[in-house]
Amino acid sequence: MKVLINFSNRLMQRYLPDPYLFVVLLSLVVFILGLIFTKSSPIDMIQFWGDGFWGLLEFSMQMVLVLVTGHVLASSPVFKKLLGGLASTAKSPGSAIIIVTVVSVIASWINWGFGLVIGALFAKELAKRIANVDYRLLIASAYSGFLVWHGGISGSIPLSIATAKHPFEDKIGVIPTSETIFSTYNIAIVVALFIILPLLNRFMMPSKDQTITVDPAILQEGTSLHAAALDKESITPATRLENSFITSLIIGILGLIFIAYYFVNNGFNLNLNIVNFTFLFLGILFHWTPKRFLDAVADAVKGAAGIIIQFPFYAGIMGMMTVSGLAAVMSEWFISISNDFTFYCFAFLSGGLVNFFVPSGGGQWAVQAPIMLDAAQAMGASTAKTAMAIAWGDAWTNMIQPFWALPALAIAGLKAKDIMGFCVIVLIVSGIIISLGMLFL
Repeated sequence: MKVLINFSNRLMQRYLPDPYLFVVLLSLVVFILGLIFTKSSPIDMIQFWGDGFWGLLEFSMQMVLVLVTGHVLASSPVFKKLLGGLASTAKSPGSAIIIVTVVSVIASWINWGFGLVIGALFAKELAKRIANVDYRLLIASAYSGFLVWHGGISGSIPLSIATAKHPFEDKIGVIPTSETIFSTYNIAIVVALFIILPLLNRFMMPSKDQTITVDPAILQEGTSLHAAALDKESITPATRLENSFITSLIIGILGLIFIAYYFVNNGFNLNLNIVNFTFLFLGILFHWTPKRFLDAVADAVKGAAGIIIQFPFYAGIMGMMTVSGLAAVMSEWFISISNDFTFYCFAFLSGGLVNFFVPSGGGQWAVQAPIMLDAAQAMGASTAKTAMAIAWGDAWTNMIQPFWALPALAIAGLKAKDIMGFCVIVLIVSGIIISLGMLFL
């Protein structure tokens, strides 16, 4: 196993390009596959690509804010103390790996956006405190918790089909979460991953001579100008306002009132917007003055470049995959080789393959659902389990999909190739676990 891990790390370090080049190459691959397996012409594929290019603008901005607001909140004195207290429970590199995985799994099961940010932030805090811990594995362990998100309470597919008037209600009706998220097979898969992932990540710890650490000083937030005392001669009404807590307090309290109002009226229904809203206004309050808050924002924005540039390319890929019918071709191929016993497993694998090109749970469901649900009904299979098989496939290949790793990598200051060697091992082991769950539960 150690040999396999070392080989995987070397392979990723040597051959995995920067995520920008990866998405460019992926665009070309989808373009060629569309010409081969669909009736689309070259100009058709270019049109599908261009028309879809800006289809993720809202989501891209949400992800930028996930990164920025999470980073700002984590750099506040209050949150640093909170994360530091939690990090102090780890006493060795091995316990740090286990704890960060457990925290990430729990946070991602509650809400995927929350887990994606909290895991990386907590990993950075652990790296500051625990000597001789491999920083690459620490961040990979934090990211591995993201694997359970679509089996959790923020899973987009199970929540969609549990909502009245969803796009496929006339075909399958409304399916309650008791048959998806809280079903026996789904809980069993989540519990199995909750137990195995921390142990697997701990087992992947490299030998001392191969461990790559990071200087804790590099991870410390830079000292901003607000930390220095203001020159009395430079104090003006404007600077007084910038360094006054009253403005932050007033707007922060208004934000907290809305957050309380939201949860009272919607229950514990987390989505990206309310997570970002909460992070934003807690950051405003915890940094205490507008000047400190804006300095933290300026520092956080530096890590958002990858999301801003690369997400439109993924939107273009999604456009080619969906409009050309290539995603449907992939799904139909898996159906053609399925039988009553293997159907859910192949639905899971098809979800994993399509996710590689359409890295959006909602977008992927819109493409695959008409085909997979018809097949499930023809075979007499459970539509609820079919939906969850696709959901788990969507989550599974996120482990080697730079699209979702970008926020965590930006927070950590690493490149995709630094963690993907470990993530490949997580992909293989988790794929076996989820497949067994789909076959036998």
